[in-house]
Amino acid sequence: MKYTTRKKALVLLADGTIFYGKSIGIEGTVTGEICFNTGMTGYQEIFTDPSYFGQLMVTTNAHIGNYGVNNEEVESEGIKISGLICRNFSFEHSRIDSDGNLKDWFEKHNLVAISDVDTRALVSYIRDNGAMNAIISTDVENIDALKEQLANTPNMEGLELASKVSTKEPYFVGNENATYKIAALDIGIKKNILRNLAKRDAYIKVYPYNAKFNELAAWNPDGYFISNGPGDPEPLTEAQALAKEVIAKDLPLFGICLGHQVIALANGISTYKMHNGHRGINHPVKNLETGKGEITSQNHGFAINREETEAHPDVEITHLHLNDDTVAGIKMKSKNVFSVQYHPEASPGPHDSEYLFDQFIENIKAVKS
Repeated sequence: MKYTTRKKALVLLADGTIFYGKSIGIEGTVTGEICFNTGMTGYQEIFTDPSYFGQLMVTTNAHIGNYGVNNEEVESEGIKISGLICRNFSFEHSRIDSDGNLKDWFEKHNLVAISDVDTRALVSYIRDNGAMNAIISTDVENIDALKEQLANTPNMEGLELASKVSTKEPYFVGNENATYKIAALDIGIKKNILRNLAKRDAYIKVYPYNAKFNELAAWNPDGYFISNGPGDPEPLTEAQALAKEVIAKDLPLFGICLGHQVIALANGISTYKMHNGHRGINHPVKNLETGKGEITSQNHGFAINREETEAHPDVEITHLHLNDDTVAGIKMKSKNVFSVQYHPEASPGPHDSEYLFDQFIENIKAVKS
């Protein structure tokens, strides 16, 4: 590759701290909540995960782009992160089944990305000071203007983002002659969740984030699913109302990540914004029912209140995150309802928790029989 001079770029945090780097070639300015992901692989799936909508991604892996992109390795239509911050950006790649390089893919989606940032120092700073809004820009000479723009960026707490990533119209996934019918509420759903349900002999109808229970019930599904997604779960009052109706009718219900938080809120359990959140593909979780440990893929900045969960007469904690003892899974004692805070569909990540999809199908089977 011919050497080229790259334009200077910067990361400006909400508290005024600045980290400098270089543009990968796409000029511009973008804002969002800054967060970091510790995964060593799977960057394309991360960039297209709707749960990351509105966030500036810092990758702790030192090399990004070295295996290019593959058109099949996406979790949604288009890139969902607001911008990328990395250490070393690979303009060239080596992978036999690649469909192109990461730079061209970013240009196609007009994604602002900067490299040559001291990401170890940046991640250490975020760990100490917590997730906060930030701005990345190639306009390094106008710091005051960038600070003003950053000051007008809304905080993630209280922010409803599901409407930005949800489908506008219902659609179907899987074989229409499958044994089971599942109605899925899309508040930021990943494609691999749908693949995991479809390969278990399920036909899925995916509904917009604000669909009412009666709309889903009219299709006469065997089970209900509430997906992952971005933003604060508290503003999702319509999704919470839907969950309450499914619970009241004792129908099979499964929730993942944001869906897990919606189910908790439907049970009167509050949520809170975490200091940093969990984002990576090696998070340890303990299954309290089996005593086994699971290595999991996680991506969330909110969690449910553990004390309120333990005090709830009809909710039981099934999984705990072993790094900080936050609630990683719950089930209802008298209802056909369970949820987890992590991603059993992985993509990227380990497959330790795929059994949860089997558990959902078994719950549906029990009701059908």
